[in-house]
Amino acid sequence: MITITGNDLTIEDVVRVARHNEPVELHPDAMQRIRVCRDMLERKIEAHEIMYGINTGIGEFSEVILTDEQTREFQKYLIYNHAAGIGEAAPPDHVRAAMLGRINVHAHGNSGCRPEITQTLVEMLNKGITPYVCRKGSVGASGDLAPMAQIALLMLGEGEAWYKGKRMHGKEAMQAAGIAIPGLEARDGLAIINGSNFLTGMSALFLYDANNWLKQAEIAAAMSLEALMANMSPYTPKLHEARGFRGAVRSARAIQKLIDGGDLAAGKLKTKVQDAYSMRSTPQVIGTAHDALAYARSQVEIELNGVGDNPVFFPEENLQLSGANFQGTPVSLPMDMAGAAITMISVLSERRMNRLNNPALSQGLPPFLTKGAGMFSGLMLSQYTAGMQIVEQRILSSPASIQSIPAAADQEDFVSMGMNTALKNFQILDNAYGVLGIEFMAAAQALDFRDYKFGRGIQKAKDVIRKHVDFLDVDRPLYADHIRMKELIKSCEILREVEKVTGPLE
Repeated sequence: MITITGNDLTIEDVVRVARHNEPVELHPDAMQRIRVCRDMLERKIEAHEIMYGINTGIGEFSEVILTDEQTREFQKYLIYNHAAGIGEAAPPDHVRAAMLGRINVHAHGNSGCRPEITQTLVEMLNKGITPYVCRKGSVGASGDLAPMAQIALLMLGEGEAWYKGKRMHGKEAMQAAGIAIPGLEARDGLAIINGSNFLTGMSALFLYDANNWLKQAEIAAAMSLEALMANMSPYTPKLHEARGFRGAVRSARAIQKLIDGGDLAAGKLKTKVQDAYSMRSTPQVIGTAHDALAYARSQVEIELNGVGDNPVFFPEENLQLSGANFQGTPVSLPMDMAGAAITMISVLSERRMNRLNNPALSQGLPPFLTKGAGMFSGLMLSQYTAGMQIVEQRILSSPASIQSIPAAADQEDFVSMGMNTALKNFQILDNAYGVLGIEFMAAAQALDFRDYKFGRGIQKAKDVIRKHVDFLDVDRPLYADHIRMKELIKSCEILREVEKVTGPLE
């Protein structure tokens, strides 16, 4: 059970709830804060105090003052109008991550919605109601309005949702799960949609996956280094400590752990005085990616635990302030960098794979890692496949955070496009699984041509790969091997088994 306080939600918590269905509860203090804030808001409504999105229109219509009757009806039409997405359904873990993030915003007691709204979101998570949400439509400012509005439709007994594996009408789903439909009163709808919770929830999941991918990139690098009989002095942690970048120190230590126990680590193999950059600068490059992801994580976790809303209410001071705390830029810019970091490491992976294939660079390995060069082409075409995926990653690595297109008659004239960042990052990572799988396959093939003792982590990784993909003795269609390797990387089986031998690669 994860207790929601508003202040201490982590990326790992998001994964546990979004993917593993861990139940959540609101801390009693959080519920009290929500009640206190709502009481203040209702007093302001009764006093006819002008408040954005409550008794005014929104966006370009923010200067339009609503009557009492319009105020009561406005939230319903707000949600209708904003449920304007397009495209395929978002994956359930993305939707659940967004819902969890929104509950954590409400827990601060600055959003002004009724407690029933927040508690209904909690029940939906715990009872497995996942709203049907289109992937596309948010521009990452004024909140993730389109996708969050499809979640809010359930509060009206409308929209659609999955329940127990079946897609059904929202009212039918809520009734089947035994969840009361709370309706939407003043402020309730806007309090659900007016934050960047969808792109932030997606970014949390991406960072979790990307960190696991980076650790596997270090395993693949160590396998290739072992197969290429690399000079391992550039991996001495002292060298990286002298420069001072945390990620590089971490990466060098991880790779040393992986080769420990083998002949290369023991200095029993003849190596070059100095290797190519793709071999000797791996700690600096993967380390930079670690540092980029660490910064992105810090920004995402601030957003997960912050008050991303508009307006924001401060009950202790009887104050409401309208601003732009929904703006997704604090997440979209570092997440653009995180996606580019994964592309960068994929390029490095392909360059090592090239050295394994190329007889002029491979320290005596057979051309394209085949015993029958000429008759057989070995892993020649595997490199083509890796290269194609990297080009797609490069195209996707153009930052979305600089691509603002104004909306709402220029009232919303700068938007973060953070949803584009979140969507393309998962595409980048999908390609990265394929690229790294190909390096793993090539490294295992290369090691089968070597007759010295490998590091304990290297041997374990090779053993896991050989459970899924056989040595390429004679040419065969490779697409099935590529797909199996990609799924193997996504499963993190190599990482889990290797860390049993080496300890955590942190």
